[in-house]
Amino acid sequence: MAERVECVVVGAGVVGLAIARALALEGREVIILEAEPAFGTHTSSRNSEVIHAGIYYPTGSLKARTCVSGKKLLYDYCSQHRVEFKRLGKLIIATRDAQIDVLKAYQAQGRTNGVDDLELLSQDQLHQLEPDVRGLAALWSPSTGIVDSHGLMLSLLADVENSGGVLGLKSRVQSFKPQNDGFALDIDTDGTSMTLHARMLINSAGHGAIDLARTSGAAKLPRNYFPAGHYFSYMGKSPFRHLVYPVAGAGSLGLHGTLDLGGQLKFGPDVAYRDQLDYTFESNEARRQHFESSIRDYYPGLDASRLQAGYVGVRPRISGPGEPAADFIIAGPQSHGIKGLVQLFGIESPGLTACLAIASEVELHLRGA
Repeated sequence: MAERVECVVVGAGVVGLAIARALALEGREVIILEAEPAFGTHTSSRNSEVIHAGIYYPTGSLKARTCVSGKKLLYDYCSQHRVEFKRLGKLIIATRDAQIDVLKAYQAQGRTNGVDDLELLSQDQLHQLEPDVRGLAALWSPSTGIVDSHGLMLSLLADVENSGGVLGLKSRVQSFKPQNDGFALDIDTDGTSMTLHARMLINSAGHGAIDLARTSGAAKLPRNYFPAGHYFSYMGKSPFRHLVYPVAGAGSLGLHGTLDLGGQLKFGPDVAYRDQLDYTFESNEARRQHFESSIRDYYPGLDASRLQAGYVGVRPRISGPGEPAADFIIAGPQSHGIKGLVQLFGIESPGLTACLAIASEVELHLRGA
């Protein structure tokens, strides 16, 4: 007979860990199954580590709601659990007259989403905050920050384990089938096959979530896309004290400058769709020239010799090139009719910021709310 457990969370990224924590703190028996030999090796560790304010997202969208509420939850959590973070603030830069109206539109959208601390800055005010940045105006977001994503995941996992939960690494869920009293999961654990029965199943497998959902016979699933984003590190002392973003382009927030907690500056990401999940850094002259010209638009003092190839992140996106950015999908029993099952698709940015709020949404789905 297959081993039985109350709750299985598939995927030990920051969202899966946050969900498992929420369930474990409710007193539920929780096992996290992660295919890789460590937690958080994909999207959760290959990003800008930014705590977003919630400015850009469409009114009423899951991205807007969970980002704005998740930001507060995340800052509070990090403060209480001694996870390192800094509320650096972000500047969105207008380098052309027409972009000033875009900043005003961002400010209005942010207010609609509940971000009430955005301030439009003049050229002189921008220069006072960031003397090396060139722009005609800027939108200042003081609640944007950065977080130690690895430290956050360690803390979430500690909460899970302290509440009796278990993390199983090298445990790939090959398929699952709904049954009358839960779900039968076929698992490959470091080369050994086994079956596990779960009463509740949360599919938070990131890039693998759609393929896993397909094994259950689910229909009308979204399509996987693989937008790769390159990051270049800027060696030496950073010229910036805050996060510096250009006005967003199609499908991207542009090649922005972000700092890590050690003060290291990096620029990125660009967007290059790939046919499959691939973290290869494609270093070529065209890419470097694109980075240099884009950065110089707002930082004319760029020393190109200090740009060094960094890393590549790939978002689990469910909208393709030229399409409007898709919202998060959190599919619970009310949408698919299967009790105890919640599936998460397209949890890209701002998933890190929103992780604790997403966990609350999953709890509501499981309660039937």
